[in-house]
Amino acid sequence: MGRNSSSRRRLLLAGAWLASAMVVAAEPAQRRSFVSCPIMRDTASVPCWLAEYEGETYFLTLQTDVSSPVTPPWLGHRVLVEGEVSNEPRICGGVVIKAIHLSVLPALDASCNQMLPAEERYNLTFEPPRPPGPSKGRLAFDNSAAARPPAAPEASDGVREFVIPYEFDGMVGFSHPRYLRPVQTYAVASKAATIEVVGMRGAALLSNGSTMNEEEGIGRRRAEQVVMLLKSTELGSPQFKFDVRWQDDATRVDGKDDFESRRVVVTVRPSRQ
Repeated sequence: MGRNSSSRRRLLLAGAWLASAMVVAAEPAQRRSFVSCPIMRDTASVPCWLAEYEGETYFLTLQTDVSSPVTPPWLGHRVLVEGEVSNEPRICGGVVIKAIHLSVLPALDASCNQMLPAEERYNLTFEPPRPPGPSKGRLAFDNSAAARPPAAPEASDGVREFVIPYEFDGMVGFSHPRYLRPVQTYAVASKAATIEVVGMRGAALLSNGSTMNEEEGIGRRRAEQVVMLLKSTELGSPQFKFDVRWQDDATRVDGKDDFESRRVVVTVRPSRQ
């Protein structure tokens, strides 16, 4: 009877442990959204970027080419950090943030000038250290191709929508050709009857509960800039018609995927000929 009681107790404890583990596994990832000065830490291989928030240090990214999926921050500017806290091992002494989005804020801030010396415990190793030849828009130590945006969905009538993302308060930068070229290619191939361009003004709900709205008029400036860039190609021909609009009010956000609110949406409607 004692053995049966002991066995039942072990089963109950095991069941409780399993239930607890399932609850932990089901918990949503903890998100962080904050503005901070970036910190550059030197290493023997490639510098890494960190930021501090509420007494914790977070790893943001490594120093990369300008066309990398995650563009590094800059010294002399504050950075908006948005992403999910990971339970992966720390990198360069910082908690890893996954699905990270970084926005270098335009205003200068001379206090953002911290650089940390290399320490052996934070050295990073990469194999191979660098592919031969120019970087071609890749990490200097990585031989993989630069990330490309997902293919735009196409409706049965050939209408296709393209989403062009932006940093907070940002305009077109070095990473945007990868988003603009598919628009150009499809518009030409489909002999587009109309190219609709809608600029959005976004926002960010920070972890401290405050909301940052992008500057007024940025939706219009984004839309007009995209049209100007597209018209600088063969889309500048009179046969291509542009319908340009924008959103003046900042998009309402909930702190989850706020980066998606900062965008231009281009809809290509092919000719029916």
